[in-house]
Amino acid sequence: MSEMDPEDTKIITLARSARARTSAAEGAAVRDETGRTYSATTVDLPSLRLSALQVAVAIAVSSGAESLEAAAVVTAGDPAPGDVAAVRDLGARAPVFVAAPDGTLRGTLVS
Repeated sequence: MSEMDPEDTKIITLARSARARTSAAEGAAVRDETGRTYSATTVDLPSLRLSALQVAVAIAVSSGAESLEAAAVVTAGDPAPGDVAAVRDLGARAPVFVAAPDGTLRGTLVS
């Protein structure tokens, strides 16, 4: 990750930290148009299931974010199309960094 922009590295680190703190399957973080960051993990309740990216986007929106600059998800799998769609609702061109649990960048999804 050394060649990445430090702000992009930061959201991957925030996503990793959120995931590790709760032992969740996924951790995610997004950065809004003002540079504020929001991190989240998967919500898996009997009556509510949201991916970490969906929760991070929801937190950003409920905090007043109008657009997203970037997003990151830390997961052993791949983000679902609906997860990426949630990011695209606020950031049509925002890169979505997909990282392994150890923080290794596995790929970047761009529009």
